[in-house]
Order: sequence, then structure tokens, then C-alpha cells
Amino acid sequence: MTDAATVLITDDSLVVRAVVRAHLETAGHRVVEAEDGEDAIAQCHESPPDVILLDIEMPGLDGYEVLAELKSDVELRDVPVVFLTDRTSMDDVLAGLRGGAHDYLKKPFEPAELVARVTAALNVKKLQDQLRERNADLDRLSRTDVLTGLRNRRHLEEELVRHHDEARRHHDQLCLLLLDIDHFKRVNDTYGHPAGDVVLAEFAQLLRDGLRVGDIPGRWGGEEFLVVLPRTGRDGAMQVAERIRLSTAGASITAEGQHVAITVSGGCAVGPVSSADDLVRAADTLLYAAKAGGRNRILATAPPAGSQTTVLPLLPDVR
Repeated sequence: MTDAATVLITDDSLVVRAVVRAHLETAGHRVVEAEDGEDAIAQCHESPPDVILLDIEMPGLDGYEVLAELKSDVELRDVPVVFLTDRTSMDDVLAGLRGGAHDYLKKPFEPAELVARVTAALNVKKLQDQLRERNADLDRLSRTDVLTGLRNRRHLEEELVRHHDEARRHHDQLCLLLLDIDHFKRVNDTYGHPAGDVVLAEFAQLLRDGLRVGDIPGRWGGEEFLVVLPRTGRDGAMQVAERIRLSTAGASITAEGQHVAITVSGGCAVGPVSSADDLVRAADTLLYAAKAGGRNRILATAPPAGSQTTVLPLLPDVR
């Protein structure tokens, strides 16, 4: 929110709007006007204000109806609403507060009271915005792998289920890559765990560089990385996978003063199938097969026939 907060005055009286505007602009606020409820809602959708001053009695939509409309909109429901009213009944006031209004101001009002109540509403809006930003930051942290900066397993699982369900619903293609850095234990044993962390972070960057807009990469766990490829068939997924494999084999990684050469193996599962978990299992089986077949390779299932995906038999863990 900028220093010059925007206040929307909604009142069918031109005189009331002019008086309120004069006082609020003197107090340093930016003021916009709406002459009725429909106009107010339209302006809020176009450019949400920081506070809304809302008359109760207006032609067309009254103040209660406008308030209900605003509170039903996820983008507008947190904008504080201060009712302007010449009604003296406490029932009318309580009806507005129960509907979600922040405050009310009785006409005629004192200029100082008007500014004070708008200022209080602005403070509430500022705190709400700060809380929303903090919650968004916490949510990002809870979904981010600290070492690599990629999304973590929690986020990947949710995104995979969402995209898999959408692919089944809309009969779209979907592929999944499960990638594993070859002989990663050897890297840790030879160069130390700090070097292993560098390798993981460098591979994460190689992964980002090899993907397209809309692909969803993340760290699945340990040295395993998973990539969700929405609306992508087998050929397109294998092009992406091979680009990542080749860039990894050709990368020059320096960790703890040592040059570390790495390769990556992977499984590319083609979906959608019966469930997101089954798609992960298919990719995991293919990854095992790529490891058993010599590493530094990507294996893929055949394109799905109906709802079935060809899966290779489970092999011993050779990672």
C-alpha cells in the first residue's frame, strides 16, 4: 500500500461526496467516487481501493447488498468498509457489522472523526496485507528445498496430483521424469558432504536451465529429482530429459577445490494412468532399469494405450 492511500466514496449525494473528498484529500489521501452500488463494485474490480466509504441508502443496490457482493469476492473481501449512514437504529448498525463492515460513521459527521475512522481502517488494511505477505512467505518456505532452491516433495506431490487429475479429466498428455545423480554416495565419500551439497545445487541449476516454461521441477529426496511435464507426450518429455542428461554429463562442477564429474539417470513415465502414485512407481521402475543398464541414460515407457502404461519389472536397487 502506498503512502497516499486510495479511498472510494460511494454515495448517491454529490454534496456528501464533495465534502468527504475535500476532508480526505486535505488529510493526504487519494479519493475516487462512485455514485451508486453498481458503480462501486465495478470500480473495485477495476482497481481495488484501500478503504471503501459506503452509504447504506442508495438507488439500485443498497449498502448491505454491495457489502455482501464485496465479501463474496476473494480479491475484495479484505478491503475495509466503513458505512456512512443517517440511520439511528442500532439494529441497522449491527446489521452492517455482522455483514463484515469494519466500522460506521453517522451523518452528519465531524471532519476529524471522518479522518480518524478512515485512518483506523487503513491501519487494519495494512496489517492484513502484511499478514498475507508473511503467510505467503511461510508457505513458499514450507514448499522449498533449502539447499537447491527447488520445490520440495510436499509441493511436488500436490502439483503432480493436481496435474494428473486434470490430464485425466481433459484427456491431456502428461509425463513424469524421475532423475537420480549417478554414484552420488561416491561423491560424498570421495570429496566430502559439503562437496556433495555443491553438486546437488549445481545439478538443480542444470535442471532449471534444461526445462521449459510450465515444467515443474523439484527435489524428491536425497539425490533424486522429479519433474512434472504437463501437456507433454513421450517424445517431448524425452527431448527434455536428454537435454538435461547431456548438459549434466558435460558440466564442469568445482566443489571444495576439486573438479567433480557427474552423470544422471532417469525414468520417464507416460500418463495419465490410474493414479499419480502409479505414475511415480512407473518412473521409479524405469529409473532402476536405467541404473541397471549402465547409468547415464533415460528410459521411458511406451505411450499409454487407453489408461494403461507399460511398466518394466522391478529390479534390485543398484543406485
